[in-house]
Amino acid sequence: MKIPKVACKIEVYAAVNPSEDPDKVRLAVSKVILETDYQYKEGSIKAISHELESISKIQETIKKHRSNRVYRRQMRYNTKGDTTWFYLNKQAAFVDVIAICEEAEESAMGPIKVILHSKDLDKIMDWLAPDDREITG
Repeated sequence: MKIPKVACKIEVYAAVNPSEDPDKVRLAVSKVILETDYQYKEGSIKAISHELESISKIQETIKKHRSNRVYRRQMRYNTKGDTTWFYLNKQAAFVDVIAICEEAEESAMGPIKVILHSKDLDKIMDWLAPDDREITG
């Protein structure tokens, strides 16, 4: 499915625990959101993008592992107005694996939080994790 042309803001956050190297946490975040600037402040790494392409790796993983139902459920449950979010496992991201966490506690060192903002949130969700009825072949 082609990336929809919609105005959006994607924020990705990960706490940096006292026992963690900020560079390693930044590396984990960089495996989730591509080609963006990263900021370290107040004990967390933050990345912001305005391009859906920056999370295409998440979309490819969802498609490859057919995990769209889990992601859709989390995004629907966490939707408030023009915003939704979901957690990813920080340790898995560090080794270049995209793995959703339904609860923050599922990621022992804390999760990576992906927040999506858009007036066209449904289009983004349909691209990121298509409804089973929309998937062909």
